[in-house]
Amino acid sequence: MKIQKLTSKTRQEIMEKLKSRNPGGFSEYEKTVREILEEVRTRGDEAVFAYTRKFDGFELTPENIRVTREEIEAAYKELDPALVETIREAAANIRAFHEKQLRTSWFDPKPDGSLLGIRFTPIERIGVYVPGGKAAYPSSVLMNIIPAKVAGVPEILMVTPPGKTGKVDAGTLVAADLAGATDIYKVGGAQAIAALAYGTQSIPKAYKITGPGNIFVALAKKEVYGLAGIDSIAGPSEVLVLADETADPRYVAADLLSQAEHDEMASAILVTTSEELAKNVEREIEGFLQILPRAEIIRKSLDGYGYLLVTENMEDAIETVNEIASEHLEILTANSFDTMTRVRNAGAIFLGEYSSEPLGDYFAGPNHILPTNGTAKFFSPLNVDDFLKKTSIISYSREALEAVHEKIELFARSEGLTAHENSIKVRFER
Repeated sequence: MKIQKLTSKTRQEIMEKLKSRNPGGFSEYEKTVREILEEVRTRGDEAVFAYTRKFDGFELTPENIRVTREEIEAAYKELDPALVETIREAAANIRAFHEKQLRTSWFDPKPDGSLLGIRFTPIERIGVYVPGGKAAYPSSVLMNIIPAKVAGVPEILMVTPPGKTGKVDAGTLVAADLAGATDIYKVGGAQAIAALAYGTQSIPKAYKITGPGNIFVALAKKEVYGLAGIDSIAGPSEVLVLADETADPRYVAADLLSQAEHDEMASAILVTTSEELAKNVEREIEGFLQILPRAEIIRKSLDGYGYLLVTENMEDAIETVNEIASEHLEILTANSFDTMTRVRNAGAIFLGEYSSEPLGDYFAGPNHILPTNGTAKFFSPLNVDDFLKKTSIISYSREALEAVHEKIELFARSEGLTAHENSIKVRFER
């Protein structure tokens, strides 16, 4: 990572580089994804089984596609009991945080006989995608399923790719069981998204699909949006550390690398007012790279999307933070709470030197399914509201409508919608 003085020109160049990671920019994969979706739409299970054989090397059948209770029990026995207990405790923290987000229906009756309100009802059936392959992510299982469970979703279907023997990662199964998944299916990739969106002989149709995945999964979710709801089109992971001269360079370096290890397209950025801190962070990074097992991935990530940016003052630094709108933002300044009040755009904010980003990934409770690629300017973390539908309730008495009917008729006439006008007018003809 090279230290750069931040100017309006370098900021623009960095923004363009970061935007190039947007999943929407990978059009060369779209044709393949559309073909997979169409095959599953028309052939159902037959296509799902064929793609699983091709991509995962496992022979799926109607009998083995669904994870059994015996497989889940075997997963508990396979895991270290201490890890099971840790997953259980993390689940409790996540559940407690999301329970505070619950909202209740409300109705507002008036003396004239009118009543307005909002009714909240959970989505009937949702699908959760959980990645497999190179790595397993039980933490993402908890983050996707628990908010849906808190919202009251009665059916939660989870899909995840199997290994060549048909085995699903033990940690993933334990997390899904503790979180409250209804059914778990051994299907991954774009074909899993297609199965959830269209429904097959073995997998029911889901009304909303959530969860991160590779570029094929992201593009498949984009394609089926409208047929089913989705949470977001997630891009590569990213962290931005905003720091001043009081920050510990070793902590900063460790936190930057914690995101860079995800994959070669992950982004890790330091924005600081202290050139000395930037130099010390650079030195600490080199030291860590000598000992971290995933150093090769980290170096590629840092070479492509890693920056050590030095600004003239904190105002410029905060402006840069708001422009980048990072998925994860750590604030390591003398008064982190005061600095936080000036930040408008970030998926999740971590305050102080003992609030490292992995705390949010695994254990604290707030959701780690976050907006990426600058979408924190208009998106929020996954939350209970994502699994609730809001229905408006309207009820007027004759007295209440009579008081305003001429105004409604006037409004309708102004738009040229005479049938709208008539719908109100006929109620007062006599």
